Amino acid sequence: MFWQIIHILDILLWLFMAASAVYVLFFALASILWKKRESSLTQYLTNKVVSMRKKEYYSYLVLYPAYNEDRVIINSVQTFIAQYYPYDSFHVAVISDHMQPDTNEKLAALPITLLQPVFEKSSKAKAMQYAMQQIKEEYDYVIVMDADNVVNPDFLQKLNESCAHGYKAIQCHRCAKNSNNDVAVLDGVSEEINNTIFRKAHNRLGLSSALIGSGMCFDYKLFKENVFKLSSVGEDKELEAHLLLQKVFIKYEPDIHVFDEKVSNKDNFQKQRLRWMTAQIQSLFMQIPNMPYAIKTGNFDYINKTIQQALIPRSMLVVGAFIVSIFITGFSLAFSLSWYIKWWCLFLAICISLYLAIPKQLRSHTVFGKILSVPVLVWKMVVNIPKIKRKNTDFIHTTHDK
Repeated sequence: MFWQIIHILDILLWLFMAASAVYVLFFALASILWKKRESSLTQYLTNKVVSMRKKEYYSYLVLYPAYNEDRVIINSVQTFIAQYYPYDSFHVAVISDHMQPDTNEKLAALPITLLQPVFEKSSKAKAMQYAMQQIKEEYDYVIVMDADNVVNPDFLQKLNESCAHGYKAIQCHRCAKNSNNDVAVLDGVSEEINNTIFRKAHNRLGLSSALIGSGMCFDYKLFKENVFKLSSVGEDKELEAHLLLQKVFIKYEPDIHVFDEKVSNKDNFQKQRLRWMTAQIQSLFMQIPNMPYAIKTGNFDYINKTIQQALIPRSMLVVGAFIVSIFITGFSLAFSLSWYIKWWCLFLAICISLYLAIPKQLRSHTVFGKILSVPVLVWKMVVNIPKIKRKNTDFIHTTHDK
């Protein structure tokens, strides 16, 4: 009886982890094996519309919510205002929260709008809401950046071409701008895996891309209608849920790059993952009540997004499967091969998924040589689990290394 109970628990744990592994494997394969093709007529009409509107320059409001970001904000803003784009067709606004007077003085000297709110409790959502209240001018689109984000001079030109196709929500390709140590490299690789699975592969199957918090572009009126609904620590996930509930398609643009500073030490990694894990749990519980309506209306994008929030984080999944495989192997050698074979198959499937999801240019001995750092980082995530509070709205800030 005792061994039967243990076996049942073993199977239940395997099924729980296998559900996340199958999801990741399916979209990893989709990213390389299948691409949704448009008909010749659709391609012709799309190109015709774009060519007719090619000379139209949309106007953009660029928001930089900046909480205690004195080290990086000046360079980011200076880089952005050097765009190869009509100067009167975009405007940068920095929401300066708890930044030094010297930083604000330098920002004020730039051709931007500097907003300096005083929040009792700071958050990115509050900063964006404040900006939309204070800025009275109308624009075609809103772009949301992080304080450390930098872009190429042709960023707006490329984005304008994408907007000409009529997309109301666009997620640009956020990628690493630093690789100064093992943590930063692995953080960058992790982001590219997410880009492949949750953005590139989803669009290939006709599903919406996931948002990532920065490098995001939205129709101005759509953004203004939804930004005031945000209240959680995961404003990007919450905004994504609102858009998908309205059946707004989110386009991923892999060739429009936004360079993002990756965390370079384990403490910052732990704080960042705590914010992400908290946001994931909050989003899951916020989205579940809308599932009956989504099922009734056939909103598969919303259903898929809710399932996505229930997945085990990829790094925890691969390390967890490996540890359990070792344990079960040693434990079950005296019993049945089936006890541990299924675990090693699961571990292999996860490894294949992650390998396929890593862009080819990152599949190098250099990257895989840093894999020994993964267990330590996963442990940091495990330690975070008891700290997750489903109703917590406190802002968890990740500082930039000097």
